[in-house]
Amino acid sequence: MVTAVIPQNAAYDADFPGRLLRFSAVEHVLLIGGNNTTGGGDNRLEVLPCSEPSSGSAWNAIVDRIKTPYFLYFSRCDLHLEERPLDRLLSTAQDTGASWVYADYSEANEYGICPHPVVPYQMGSIRDDFDFGPLVLIDSSAARSALKKYGRIPPYRWAGFYDLRLKIATDGELFALPESLSIVGTGKERKTGREPQAHFAYVDPRNSDYQKEMETAATEHLKRIGAWLAPRFNDVPVAETRFPVEASVVIPVRNRARTITEAIQSALSQKTDFPFNVLVVDNYSTDGTADILSAIASRSTLVKTITPEREGLSIGGCWNAAIFSAYCGRYAVQLDSDDLYDGDDVLQRLVDFLRTRNCAIVVGSYTVVDADLHVIKPGLIDHREWSDSNGRNNLLRVNGIGAPRAFDTSLLRRFGFPDVGYGEDYAVALRLSREYRVGRIYDSLYLCRRWEQNTDSVLSVEKRNLYNAYKDRLRTIEILARQRMHE
Repeated sequence: MVTAVIPQNAAYDADFPGRLLRFSAVEHVLLIGGNNTTGGGDNRLEVLPCSEPSSGSAWNAIVDRIKTPYFLYFSRCDLHLEERPLDRLLSTAQDTGASWVYADYSEANEYGICPHPVVPYQMGSIRDDFDFGPLVLIDSSAARSALKKYGRIPPYRWAGFYDLRLKIATDGELFALPESLSIVGTGKERKTGREPQAHFAYVDPRNSDYQKEMETAATEHLKRIGAWLAPRFNDVPVAETRFPVEASVVIPVRNRARTITEAIQSALSQKTDFPFNVLVVDNYSTDGTADILSAIASRSTLVKTITPEREGLSIGGCWNAAIFSAYCGRYAVQLDSDDLYDGDDVLQRLVDFLRTRNCAIVVGSYTVVDADLHVIKPGLIDHREWSDSNGRNNLLRVNGIGAPRAFDTSLLRRFGFPDVGYGEDYAVALRLSREYRVGRIYDSLYLCRRWEQNTDSVLSVEKRNLYNAYKDRLRTIEILARQRMHE
């Protein structure tokens, strides 16, 4: 019933196809890439020569060649898979009628066998780095129907599999089975957190051609489902409220005694032609941060310390405490409690942009540094993948909008922040970009620390899944809202 599809990439194991052919459900093995045209003499093993296993031409050819009801795509070969779990995938596909079935898996590393659950797929799961695990079972007729209905895969170099997935997902169900069905790794790998290079891969200029392809595929999908927005924007309404100052630097903080003084000094050092203040929202710190804030506020009337009405707020709730306070200025400008502005003209540049460019939000660029402010890879993050014509659509594919962020406070008060500790800025950026223009500054305005106290540093699989699922849910909400705009 199954054709196994295996890319001959750097991790290819020559013995792997033979092991799969011992399973009664596996009728055929299709090797993608490489130069072996004989299949080792076994007529059940076929090679599809190609230079890019993820290309559009490769995946068009794969779908054309599949004769079995299902095909099983392996993203890696260093895995242990038994026949019974494979049968479980098949029975799940048959019982549910799903077009695409994937499952939890386990990882063999230096600590033993560790579970690796996957995230359930939803409408907003359109990011190209979605983790389906090492094997995906795809209904062959669903794949053929999707390409017939929505067109063959364009001549992408890298986005072929991504485009196929999005087309299948337009009408079909992608079903996550919460059972570990395979084990990946050799047991020698070290279990580490998410590396900075992976975290920032989508803004690495070396990946620009790859990212453009992924953006194109995602954009076509949004058009297909009626969620794409043309570059037409509402004017930012004139503020009807009187504000005490022109701008407020907003710093939510909890237990940052080590860095909060530097952050506040960075804000106070700004040179502007307008009055501003610094709103520090102390989220019930217990490490001495409150004493530091009290001492600073006693020396500077520009620093206003806000204590939320209740404990237990996340970053988004702290932002709401700031923007709805009587101290907040016409513009609210972000500064994290462990970061610094890159220069003394940052606040002026951000506010000037908001004043003159009819934007609800302006986002600068930042430089990644370590705990001691030494520049580390990948260095400058400028989000040059953004475009005025398609940026708010591509924002649904990527995981962030950048920093520092400056907002029109009147609009912020219309929507507020979700009270979460991860993705609160992404939620607001999606909502504002639905109606209003987003401005960009591509010079470095901000020093962003990557250190052990970041909210996304050395995440467990479970925490990373929680964050990814939440952002997928934000995308689902936004896609549904944008679809309603076209009704």
